[in-house]
Amino acid sequence: MQRFTLFLLLLVFFALPELAAQCPMCRATAETNLANGGTEGQGLNNGIMYMLGMPYLVIGTIAFFWWRNRRKGADAGTSRPKPLPGDQHLN
Repeated sequence: MQRFTLFLLLLVFFALPELAAQCPMCRATAETNLANGGTEGQGLNNGIMYMLGMPYLVIGTIAFFWWRNRRKGADAGTSRPKPLPGDQHLN
């Protein structure tokens, strides 16, 4: 597990300069396109907003299902279970 973590950290460390270099390139392309009357900048903005919203949507969906299942479990746990023959704890 430690080797995998070390590998993952090294991979991220060496990939960061490559990833960070893409931001100015996208900005320059969008500005040039917008200056020439294009709509590529608006499409890029929509894509960024879509990607920004997806983690919140996924986490919200998981939280909703978790909350709903816990509520159903709490409603089901209000009645006492019927004791089995020989159970001393529930009598």
